[in-house]
Amino acid sequence: MYSKTLMTASAAMLAIIGICFIFIPGELIAFLKLPDEIYLQVIFQLTGALYLGFAILNYMARGNIIGGVYSRPLALANFTNFFVGGMALIKSAFRSPDLLALWILSLFYLVFAILFGLVLFRHPKQNK
Repeated sequence: MYSKTLMTASAAMLAIIGICFIFIPGELIAFLKLPDEIYLQVIFQLTGALYLGFAILNYMARGNIIGGVYSRPLALANFTNFFVGGMALIKSAFRSPDLLALWILSLFYLVFAILFGLVLFRHPKQNK
């Protein structure tokens, strides 16, 4: 049950980020005070497609047994995504301490990294 809740929550977060990146890249670029270049909007939209694809994958796999050797590639991919993303976000948050959104997103990413790390390295019966 623990992994089902985790997969659903991560799917929801990734879907929200993906939809925002796909449909409002210009507004996100302005919020982050980045140069408004067309190629940057395309990069944001492609990144949004990746997020949305990962969200759909997590949502569709939410009923699978995840942990230990079960669905290991899925657990490892999620752990890698959230750990590496969390480290990059923390680094950016320290460079721009006034951007509260980066700190909040960093916190979410690191919490998901810890939870997916637990799922990855524990037997599913221990995940109850």
